[in-house]
Amino acid sequence: MENKPSFFLRPGQPRDLPELARLFRDTIRTVNRNDYSAQQVDAWSGRWKTILSRTDFFGPLFTLVAVSQGHIVGYGNITSDGYLDHLYVHSRMQGCGVATALCEDLERHAKSCGAQELTVQASVTARPFFEHRGYRLIEERTSELDGEKLTCFWMQK
Repeated sequence: MENKPSFFLRPGQPRDLPELARLFRDTIRTVNRNDYSAQQVDAWSGRWKTILSRTDFFGPLFTLVAVSQGHIVGYGNITSDGYLDHLYVHSRMQGCGVATALCEDLERHAKSCGAQELTVQASVTARPFFEHRGYRLIEERTSELDGEKLTCFWMQK
């Protein structure tokens, strides 16, 4: 039996932004490329630079990072009213429980703030993960980035 890498969760900090931005870009370019065209992946992953200037990662958004061997291998954030904004996990840590651990703690935080429901705009890639966690499809949507249309799913728990 193969050992899964260990990791721990901690609150995100402003100094994490460069690493979060790279993780965002690299995860989309590796994990999401199976469900989106090269042009769609380029448009989406190209948003990594805007993360560097997003002060709301640490204001109205509760952000957690997963750390393994000194490196951030996943992160997620959620609003106090239950909107899950980001959930990204390094390609080498897929299937290791990182997304589940992050999601459980993020959901717990939102519920402790009084959130009555949890919502997410899930990618084609992430939809099965959220369905497995009890989220149900509300609406299929199309987002446009740099002229590229990307399918996503508004989901609720």
